[in-house]
Amino acid sequence: MEIKKSSNANNENLRFPIALMAFLFVGGLVLASFTYKTSLEEDLLAVSGAHSTEIEYILEDAPVEEPKTTVEPEIAPPTAEPIIIIPPNPDPPKSKVILPPPKGPKGPPLPPVTPPEPVDFPDVEAKFPGGAAELQKWIFANVEYPETSIEMEDQGRVFLTFVVETDGSITGVKVTKRVTTELDREAKRVTRHMPKWIPGEVAGKRVRTRCSLPIVFTLK
Repeated sequence: MEIKKSSNANNENLRFPIALMAFLFVGGLVLASFTYKTSLEEDLLAVSGAHSTEIEYILEDAPVEEPKTTVEPEIAPPTAEPIIIIPPNPDPPKSKVILPPPKGPKGPPLPPVTPPEPVDFPDVEAKFPGGAAELQKWIFANVEYPETSIEMEDQGRVFLTFVVETDGSITGVKVTKRVTTELDREAKRVTRHMPKWIPGEVAGKRVRTRCSLPIVFTLK
């Protein structure tokens, strides 16, 4: 006779092990979730604690800075003058080099120009403007008798020579016959300050002429 097993009896035997396994699986999940939450909170607390400590350290040691007052720079009012922009010169002007003139061989120095010798006896004699009478008047009006010669009662005739240039000026005044130092000096002074003479002539041309003149000093 064949023995038949009931399907209800088999299901009843497997119910308890399956329930136990489900309970263990759920309990493990719950325990794992609590463990993960705890470690996460500890990490957050550690991080937040470190940040708070650093912030407190900075606040305690950092000096308190006073607020700086910024002074705004004065802005100049715009002017009506146009702005001229000069572009850079890419090619600056080259400086000119001035070369000295070529030096040639120097010739002998030119001899100094010497005036011709004065003529003693020209065709036309040199004369004072107005003649001899005007000459005597001019000398009498311009001569100054030296005080020393008056006190010493010095008097006499001083002879002089001079040259009348082609323009009538007087040069080369010399005393040929002396009286005293004071009278000779005064005679030379008066002769040098005479106005221009009329120059002498030779063959119709003006020439340098040598003339002589006596000046008389007398006490009356």
